[in-house]
Amino acid sequence: MLKFKKAFLILLEIGFLVGCFSCQNQKQNEVSVKPIGWKILETPTEASLRGLSPVSDDVVWASGSGGTWLRTIDGGETWATGVIGGIDTVDFRSIHAFDAEKAVAVTAGQPAHIYKTTDGGKSWDLKLIESDQAFFDGISFADENRGYVFGDPVDGFWMIYETLDQGNSWTLLDSLPKAEEGEAGFAASASSLLAFGDDIWLGSGGSFSFLHHSPDRGKTWFRYPSPIIQGESSQGIFSLVEVDNEEIVVVGGDYLKPEGTEKNWGVFDITTKAWKEKKDSSPAGYRSGVTYFPKYSWLITIGPSGSDYSENGGDSWENFSSEGFHAIFKSREGESVWASGAKGKVAKLIF
Repeated sequence: MLKFKKAFLILLEIGFLVGCFSCQNQKQNEVSVKPIGWKILETPTEASLRGLSPVSDDVVWASGSGGTWLRTIDGGETWATGVIGGIDTVDFRSIHAFDAEKAVAVTAGQPAHIYKTTDGGKSWDLKLIESDQAFFDGISFADENRGYVFGDPVDGFWMIYETLDQGNSWTLLDSLPKAEEGEAGFAASASSLLAFGDDIWLGSGGSFSFLHHSPDRGKTWFRYPSPIIQGESSQGIFSLVEVDNEEIVVVGGDYLKPEGTEKNWGVFDITTKAWKEKKDSSPAGYRSGVTYFPKYSWLITIGPSGSDYSENGGDSWENFSSEGFHAIFKSREGESVWASGAKGKVAKLIF
Protein backbone atom coordinates (compact mmCIF):
# COMPACT_ATOMS: atom_id res chain seq x y z
CA MET A 1 0.00 0.00 0.00
CA LEU A 2 2.84 2.42 0.86
CA LYS A 3 4.53 1.78 -2.49
CA PHE A 4 1.23 2.46 -4.28
CA LYS A 5 0.81 5.81 -2.47
CA LYS A 6 4.37 6.86 -3.32
CA ALA A 7 3.88 5.97 -6.98
CA PHE A 8 0.60 7.90 -7.06
CA LEU A 9 2.22 11.00 -5.54
CA ILE A 10 5.08 10.81 -8.04
CA LEU A 11 2.60 10.65 -10.92
CA LEU A 12 0.71 13.66 -9.55
CA GLU A 13 3.94 15.64 -9.28
CA ILE A 14 4.94 14.72 -12.82
CA GLY A 15 1.51 15.74 -14.11
CA PHE A 16 1.73 19.07 -12.29
CA LEU A 17 5.18 19.80 -13.71
CA VAL A 18 4.07 18.86 -17.25
CA GLY A 19 1.04 21.12 -16.89
CA CYS A 20 3.17 24.04 -15.72
CA PHE A 21 5.66 23.49 -18.55
CA SER A 22 2.82 23.36 -21.07
CA CYS A 23 1.27 26.60 -19.76
CA GLN A 24 4.66 28.31 -19.84
CA ASN A 25 5.21 27.24 -23.47
CA GLN A 26 1.71 28.42 -24.39
CA LYS A 27 2.36 31.86 -22.90
CA GLN A 28 5.68 32.08 -24.72
CA ASN A 29 3.94 31.23 -27.99
CA GLU A 30 1.23 33.88 -27.49
CA VAL A 31 2.91 36.77 -29.31
CA SER A 32 1.08 40.09 -29.33
CA VAL A 33 0.23 40.96 -32.93
CA LYS A 34 0.72 44.60 -33.91
CA PRO A 35 1.78 46.60 -36.97
CA ILE A 36 5.55 46.46 -37.31
CA GLY A 37 6.09 48.77 -40.26
CA TRP A 38 5.87 48.89 -44.04
CA LYS A 39 7.38 46.85 -46.84
CA ILE A 40 8.25 49.44 -49.49
CA LEU A 41 7.77 48.00 -52.96
CA GLU A 42 9.75 48.91 -56.04
CA THR A 43 7.61 50.61 -58.71
CA PRO A 44 8.49 51.96 -62.18
CA THR A 45 7.33 55.53 -61.54
CA GLU A 46 8.27 58.68 -59.63
CA ALA A 47 4.69 60.03 -59.67
CA SER A 48 2.93 61.21 -56.53
CA LEU A 49 0.32 58.48 -55.93
CA ARG A 50 -2.82 59.63 -54.10
CA GLY A 51 -5.27 57.30 -55.84
CA LEU A 52 -5.16 53.76 -54.42
CA SER A 53 -7.48 50.74 -54.84
CA PRO A 54 -6.41 47.30 -53.55
CA VAL A 55 -8.84 44.71 -54.94
CA SER A 56 -7.19 41.70 -53.30
CA ASP A 57 -3.88 40.70 -51.76
CA ASP A 58 -2.50 40.37 -55.30
CA VAL A 59 -4.37 42.95 -57.43
CA VAL A 60 -3.71 46.61 -56.58
CA TRP A 61 -4.23 49.76 -58.67
CA ALA A 62 -2.87 53.26 -58.04
CA SER A 63 -2.99 56.61 -59.83
CA GLY A 64 -1.50 60.04 -59.49
CA SER A 65 0.40 62.94 -61.00
CA GLY A 66 1.39 63.12 -64.64
CA GLY A 67 -1.72 61.14 -65.61
CA THR A 68 -0.09 58.03 -64.12
CA TRP A 69 -1.82 54.70 -63.56
CA LEU A 70 -0.16 51.71 -61.93
CA ARG A 71 -1.23 48.08 -61.48
CA THR A 72 0.13 44.86 -59.98
CA ILE A 73 -1.45 41.42 -60.23
CA ASP A 74 1.17 39.58 -58.20
CA GLY A 75 1.14 41.40 -54.89
CA GLY A 76 3.65 44.07 -55.88
CA GLU A 77 6.38 41.90 -57.38
CA THR A 78 5.88 43.48 -60.82
CA TRP A 79 3.97 46.53 -62.05
CA ALA A 80 2.40 47.78 -65.27
CA THR A 81 2.09 51.53 -65.75
CA GLY A 82 1.10 54.17 -68.26
CA VAL A 83 -0.68 57.49 -68.82
CA ILE A 84 -4.47 57.65 -68.61
CA GLY A 85 -6.04 58.89 -71.81
CA GLY A 86 -2.66 60.18 -72.95
CA ILE A 87 -3.08 63.20 -70.63
CA ASP A 88 0.16 63.68 -68.70
CA THR A 89 -0.62 67.18 -67.40
CA VAL A 90 -3.27 66.22 -64.82
CA ASP A 91 -3.39 64.49 -61.46
CA PHE A 92 -5.61 61.42 -61.18
CA ARG A 93 -6.12 61.39 -57.41
CA SER A 94 -9.14 59.04 -57.36
CA ILE A 95 -9.27 55.47 -58.62
CA HIS A 96 -11.60 52.52 -58.03
CA ALA A 97 -10.71 49.09 -59.38
CA PHE A 98 -13.28 46.32 -59.88
CA ASP A 99 -10.78 43.58 -60.74
CA ALA A 100 -7.51 43.08 -62.60
CA GLU A 101 -8.98 44.42 -65.86
CA LYS A 102 -11.55 47.10 -64.97
CA ALA A 103 -10.99 50.40 -63.15
CA VAL A 104 -12.37 53.95 -63.03
CA ALA A 105 -10.00 56.92 -62.61
CA VAL A 106 -10.92 60.54 -61.83
CA THR A 107 -8.92 63.73 -62.25
CA ALA A 108 -8.44 66.42 -59.63
CA GLY A 109 -8.22 69.86 -61.18
CA GLN A 110 -8.67 70.69 -64.83
CA PRO A 111 -9.79 69.16 -67.04
CA ALA A 112 -12.40 67.47 -64.79
CA HIS A 113 -12.66 64.04 -66.39
CA ILE A 114 -13.66 60.47 -65.51
CA TYR A 115 -12.06 57.59 -67.43
CA LYS A 116 -12.56 53.82 -67.43
CA THR A 117 -10.44 50.89 -68.57
CA THR A 118 -11.67 47.36 -69.24
CA ASP A 119 -8.42 45.88 -70.53
CA GLY A 120 -6.02 46.27 -67.63
CA GLY A 121 -4.99 49.84 -68.46
CA LYS A 122 -4.05 49.31 -72.10
CA SER A 123 -6.76 51.77 -73.16
CA TRP A 124 -8.92 54.29 -71.32
CA ASP A 125 -12.35 55.57 -72.41
CA LEU A 126 -13.56 59.04 -71.42
CA LYS A 127 -16.86 58.72 -69.54
CA LEU A 128 -17.51 62.24 -68.22
CA ILE A 129 -16.39 65.79 -68.98
CA GLU A 130 -17.29 68.50 -66.46
CA SER A 131 -17.13 72.28 -66.59
CA ASP A 132 -14.10 74.37 -65.66
CA GLN A 133 -15.73 75.00 -62.26
CA ALA A 134 -15.46 71.34 -61.23
CA PHE A 135 -12.77 69.97 -58.96
CA PHE A 136 -13.24 66.29 -58.09
CA ASP A 137 -12.12 65.17 -54.62
CA GLY A 138 -12.98 61.51 -54.15
CA ILE A 139 -14.67 58.30 -55.24
CA SER A 140 -16.53 55.52 -53.43
CA PHE A 141 -18.60 52.53 -54.56
CA ALA A 142 -21.42 51.15 -52.44
CA ASP A 143 -21.52 47.89 -54.40
CA GLU A 144 -20.20 46.37 -57.62
CA ASN A 145 -22.25 48.69 -59.84
CA ARG A 146 -23.29 51.80 -57.87
CA GLY A 147 -20.72 54.43 -57.04
CA TYR A 148 -20.24 58.15 -56.45
CA VAL A 149 -17.72 60.86 -57.27
CA PHE A 150 -17.84 64.16 -55.41
CA GLY A 151 -16.37 67.56 -56.08
CA ASP A 152 -16.02 70.95 -54.44
CA PRO A 153 -19.18 73.05 -54.08
CA VAL A 154 -20.49 74.98 -57.08
CA ASP A 155 -23.05 77.76 -56.50
CA GLY A 156 -23.41 76.74 -52.86
CA PHE A 157 -24.00 73.02 -53.34
CA TRP A 158 -21.71 70.00 -53.37
CA MET A 159 -21.19 68.31 -56.72
CA ILE A 160 -21.99 64.57 -56.49
CA TYR A 161 -22.23 62.23 -59.48
CA GLU A 162 -23.73 58.73 -59.38
CA THR A 163 -23.15 55.70 -61.60
CA LEU A 164 -25.31 52.58 -61.66
CA ASP A 165 -23.33 50.67 -64.29
CA GLN A 166 -19.73 50.43 -63.02
CA GLY A 167 -18.78 53.89 -64.20
CA ASN A 168 -19.92 53.65 -67.81
CA SER A 169 -22.33 56.57 -67.35
CA TRP A 170 -22.64 59.28 -64.70
CA THR A 171 -25.51 61.58 -63.65
CA LEU A 172 -25.57 64.47 -61.20
CA LEU A 173 -27.73 63.76 -58.14
CA ASP A 174 -31.08 65.59 -58.18
CA SER A 175 -30.71 66.51 -54.50
CA LEU A 176 -27.34 67.92 -53.46
CA PRO A 177 -26.15 68.85 -49.96
CA LYS A 178 -25.73 72.54 -49.20
CA ALA A 179 -22.26 73.93 -48.55
CA GLU A 180 -21.24 76.93 -46.48
CA GLU A 181 -19.10 79.72 -47.88
CA GLY A 182 -15.48 78.55 -47.83
CA GLU A 183 -16.35 74.90 -47.17
CA ALA A 184 -14.46 72.49 -49.40
CA GLY A 185 -13.35 68.91 -49.89
CA PHE A 186 -9.84 67.46 -49.89
CA ALA A 187 -8.37 65.18 -52.55
CA ALA A 188 -5.28 64.34 -50.50
CA SER A 189 -6.23 60.65 -50.43
CA ALA A 190 -9.56 60.63 -52.30
CA SER A 191 -11.14 59.05 -49.22
CA SER A 192 -13.35 61.72 -47.68
CA LEU A 193 -16.38 60.21 -49.45
CA LEU A 194 -17.81 56.91 -48.23
CA ALA A 195 -20.74 54.91 -49.64
CA PHE A 196 -22.10 51.62 -48.27
CA GLY A 197 -25.64 50.21 -48.35
CA ASP A 198 -28.00 53.13 -48.93
CA ASP A 199 -25.75 55.54 -47.00
CA ILE A 200 -23.46 58.25 -48.36
CA TRP A 201 -21.07 60.07 -46.03
CA LEU A 202 -18.98 63.12 -46.97
CA GLY A 203 -16.40 64.87 -44.80
CA SER A 204 -15.49 68.50 -45.41
CA GLY A 205 -13.11 71.20 -44.26
CA GLY A 206 -12.01 74.75 -44.86
CA SER A 207 -14.06 77.47 -43.20
CA PHE A 208 -16.33 74.78 -41.75
CA SER A 209 -15.92 71.05 -41.19
CA PHE A 210 -19.09 68.98 -41.43
CA LEU A 211 -19.96 65.32 -41.75
CA HIS A 212 -22.70 65.23 -44.41
CA HIS A 213 -24.95 62.16 -44.51
CA SER A 214 -27.62 60.78 -46.81
CA PRO A 215 -29.43 57.62 -45.60
CA ASP A 216 -31.29 57.12 -48.88
CA ARG A 217 -28.80 57.21 -51.76
CA GLY A 218 -28.69 60.99 -51.97
CA LYS A 219 -32.40 61.86 -51.84
CA THR A 220 -32.20 63.63 -48.47
CA TRP A 221 -29.22 65.06 -46.60
CA PHE A 222 -28.26 65.86 -43.01
CA ARG A 223 -25.11 67.45 -41.70
CA TYR A 224 -23.30 67.33 -38.38
CA PRO A 225 -20.65 69.86 -37.26
CA SER A 226 -17.40 67.99 -36.73
CA PRO A 227 -14.91 68.30 -33.84
CA ILE A 228 -12.00 68.47 -36.31
CA ILE A 229 -9.91 71.64 -36.43
CA GLN A 230 -11.40 74.08 -38.97
CA GLY A 231 -11.57 77.69 -40.06
CA GLU A 232 -8.64 77.74 -42.48
CA SER A 233 -8.43 76.35 -46.02
CA SER A 234 -5.83 73.80 -44.88
CA GLN A 235 -7.94 72.34 -42.06
CA GLY A 236 -10.72 69.79 -41.75
CA ILE A 237 -11.69 66.16 -42.43
CA PHE A 238 -9.42 64.44 -44.96
CA SER A 239 -10.51 60.81 -44.70
CA LEU A 240 -13.21 58.62 -43.17
CA VAL A 241 -13.92 54.93 -42.68
CA GLU A 242 -16.85 52.84 -41.45
CA VAL A 243 -16.29 50.50 -38.48
CA ASP A 244 -18.55 47.46 -38.03
CA ASN A 245 -21.58 49.41 -39.32
CA GLU A 246 -21.59 51.22 -35.98
CA GLU A 247 -19.21 54.16 -36.29
CA ILE A 248 -17.65 56.55 -38.78
CA VAL A 249 -14.06 57.39 -37.88
CA VAL A 250 -12.66 60.59 -39.40
CA VAL A 251 -9.09 61.89 -39.49
CA GLY A 252 -7.49 65.08 -40.73
CA GLY A 253 -6.08 68.17 -39.09
CA ASP A 254 -4.05 70.91 -40.74
CA TYR A 255 -1.88 69.85 -43.67
CA LEU A 256 0.31 72.92 -43.19
CA LYS A 257 1.24 71.50 -39.76
CA PRO A 258 2.27 67.88 -40.49
CA GLU A 259 3.09 67.13 -36.85
CA GLY A 260 0.12 68.96 -35.34
CA THR A 261 -2.11 66.80 -33.14
CA GLU A 262 -4.85 69.31 -32.30
CA LYS A 263 -8.36 68.01 -33.13
CA ASN A 264 -7.11 65.66 -35.85
CA TRP A 265 -9.61 62.79 -35.47
CA GLY A 266 -13.09 61.90 -34.26
CA VAL A 267 -15.66 59.09 -33.94
CA PHE A 268 -19.29 59.51 -35.03
CA ASP A 269 -21.91 57.07 -33.68
CA ILE A 270 -24.15 55.99 -36.57
CA THR A 271 -27.05 55.02 -34.26
CA THR A 272 -27.17 58.07 -32.00
CA LYS A 273 -25.99 60.48 -34.72
CA ALA A 274 -23.59 62.09 -32.26
CA TRP A 275 -19.83 62.44 -31.84
CA LYS A 276 -18.34 60.22 -29.15
CA GLU A 277 -16.31 61.59 -26.29
CA LYS A 278 -12.65 60.86 -26.99
CA LYS A 279 -9.85 59.85 -24.67
CA ASP A 280 -6.82 62.11 -24.35
CA SER A 281 -4.97 60.43 -27.22
CA SER A 282 -4.42 61.35 -30.86
CA PRO A 283 -2.53 60.23 -33.95
CA ALA A 284 0.92 61.83 -34.04
CA GLY A 285 0.20 64.50 -36.63
CA TYR A 286 -1.98 65.59 -39.53
CA ARG A 287 -3.43 62.46 -41.14
CA SER A 288 -4.66 62.24 -44.74
CA GLY A 289 -5.90 58.64 -44.72
CA VAL A 290 -7.48 56.06 -42.43
CA THR A 291 -8.60 52.46 -42.82
CA TYR A 292 -10.05 49.71 -40.61
CA PHE A 293 -8.56 46.22 -40.42
CA PRO A 294 -11.33 44.01 -38.98
CA LYS A 295 -9.08 40.94 -38.58
CA TYR A 296 -7.47 42.60 -35.54
CA SER A 297 -9.95 45.46 -35.00
CA TRP A 298 -7.23 47.96 -35.89
CA LEU A 299 -7.68 51.54 -36.98
CA ILE A 300 -4.64 52.52 -39.06
CA THR A 301 -3.98 56.08 -40.12
CA ILE A 302 -1.23 57.67 -42.20
CA GLY A 303 0.11 61.09 -43.14
CA PRO A 304 3.33 62.80 -44.21
CA SER A 305 4.85 62.49 -40.73
CA GLY A 306 4.14 58.81 -40.14
CA SER A 307 1.68 56.03 -39.31
CA ASP A 308 -0.36 55.22 -36.20
CA TYR A 309 -2.70 52.46 -35.12
CA SER A 310 -5.31 51.90 -32.44
CA GLU A 311 -6.63 48.53 -31.28
CA ASN A 312 -9.36 49.98 -29.05
CA GLY A 313 -11.39 52.25 -31.29
CA GLY A 314 -9.13 55.25 -30.74
CA ASP A 315 -8.97 55.24 -26.93
CA SER A 316 -5.21 55.07 -27.41
CA TRP A 317 -2.97 55.51 -30.46
CA GLU A 318 0.53 54.20 -31.06
CA ASN A 319 2.91 55.53 -33.69
CA PHE A 320 4.62 52.59 -35.40
CA SER A 321 6.39 54.17 -38.38
CA SER A 322 7.86 57.49 -39.47
CA GLU A 323 7.30 56.57 -43.14
CA GLY A 324 5.09 59.18 -44.83
CA PHE A 325 2.17 58.37 -47.14
CA HIS A 326 -0.82 60.00 -48.85
CA ALA A 327 -3.42 57.20 -48.95
CA ILE A 328 -4.22 53.91 -47.20
CA PHE A 329 -6.78 51.15 -47.90
CA LYS A 330 -7.43 47.58 -46.84
CA SER A 331 -7.79 45.13 -49.72
CA ARG A 332 -11.50 44.47 -50.36
CA GLU A 333 -11.12 40.76 -51.00
CA GLY A 334 -8.14 39.93 -48.81
CA GLU A 335 -6.27 40.47 -45.59
CA SER A 336 -3.64 43.05 -46.52
CA VAL A 337 -3.31 46.80 -46.01
CA TRP A 338 -1.69 49.04 -48.63
CA ALA A 339 -0.45 52.63 -48.69
CA SER A 340 0.78 54.99 -51.42
CA GLY A 341 2.70 58.25 -51.44
CA ALA A 342 5.21 60.53 -53.10
CA LYS A 343 7.81 59.50 -55.70
CA GLY A 344 6.00 56.33 -56.74
CA LYS A 345 5.90 54.92 -53.23
CA VAL A 346 3.63 51.91 -52.65
CA ALA A 347 3.88 49.80 -49.51
CA LYS A 348 2.31 46.83 -47.78
CA LEU A 349 1.71 46.68 -44.03
CA ILE A 350 3.92 44.30 -42.05
CA PHE A 351 2.43 42.72 -38.92
